[in-house]
Amino acid sequence: MNIIVALTAVLAMLACLAVIPLGLPGLWLILVITLGLVLGGQLTWTFGLVVAGSVLIVEVAEILVLKRFGKAFGGSSRAFWGAVVGGMVGLFVGVPIPLIGPLITAFLGTFLGAGAVTWLETMSLERSARVGWGVLLARTAAVALKVTAAVVVIGAVSVALLV
Repeated sequence: MNIIVALTAVLAMLACLAVIPLGLPGLWLILVITLGLVLGGQLTWTFGLVVAGSVLIVEVAEILVLKRFGKAFGGSSRAFWGAVVGGMVGLFVGVPIPLIGPLITAFLGTFLGAGAVTWLETMSLERSARVGWGVLLARTAAVALKVTAAVVVIGAVSVALLV
């Protein structure tokens, strides 16, 4: 086992972990790195398939969490998409504070996107705030889920590379 390859892969995965809260596909990039290690012969195909299945399950769970929370707080499917767009806009608008600025505005954009769409649908500020809050809570839960999954995958890959 080439220690340089293993160390580089784990460091790259840690960098991918850092972008997950920003709404970027860090977990998918971790999967790509893992599959690269499988193709390079450092990990088994079984290991790679288990990681791929886990990533897919977490991605589906993220969507379900976002939709459930949105509905539980009175949001529509349009409010869900408003939250997605708002989060992306917030990410790119950012606040000039490295790493934390875009994170803050991405979460704020999620709240505002869902709230704005709900307000356009209902003209109720109270309901808009409630839906925005619900989707913000959902986004927080989804990010926590994805970060946890990424940490588990990085840990498993690290251990597998050492063995």
